[in-house]
Amino acid sequence: MATASTAFDSTLANLGIARSGASTTKVSTTGTKTTLDQSDFLALMTAQMKNQDPFSPVDNTQMVAQMAQFSSTAGISQMNATLNTIATKLNAASASDAMGYVGKAVLTAGSTAYERTGGGIAGAVELDSAATDVNVTIADQNGSVVKTMQLGTQAAGTVTFDWDGKDDAGNKIENGPYTVSVDAANLSKTVTARALVWAPVESASLPAGGEPTLKVTGVGSVKTSAVRGVS
Repeated sequence: MATASTAFDSTLANLGIARSGASTTKVSTTGTKTTLDQSDFLALMTAQMKNQDPFSPVDNTQMVAQMAQFSSTAGISQMNATLNTIATKLNAASASDAMGYVGKAVLTAGSTAYERTGGGIAGAVELDSAATDVNVTIADQNGSVVKTMQLGTQAAGTVTFDWDGKDDAGNKIENGPYTVSVDAANLSKTVTARALVWAPVESASLPAGGEPTLKVTGVGSVKTSAVRGVS
């Protein structure tokens, strides 16, 4: 039906959309829409129903399928908007969490450790696999070894250590900051291991679109995901 076709094309034109193959209506490209929203869909469906051939109406199954498809698309669009909102809130929470580290001590991978008020240092060794021999060596600021701790056989994971600040003769050592190094082996095979030290957080950096980082005394910049503990 020519009248129905013209009316349908007119409806499309009012929405700023050119129907492929339509020649009876000229649509300006100025301000052309590239997406359809809910109101556009309802306008198109209404125009289709009003101008359909009464002797050959639109198949109900096709109409239901079209409505279901639009409903699914609208649902995905709303879900994306919700996820964006959640992401924004999570980013704000991450920034708030990073600021909460300032003034506290964190446990993270590093080799420089500052002694506690009561003397000595505490830390941990992170093992990628099980080891039969795990050793921690502590050297003073002059590079002289002041303590070697043998932690023995350990399973994969994290094992803590605590040095009271005294040498093997029982003399109190006060010559920090200290350098901590570790070595581990499973019989004759070397095991990958890293020292974890406790150090104070001086400040937090919140880069746009990136993960918050902490400025840790003696360690440098540390991402919040690299923090193993906080006190």
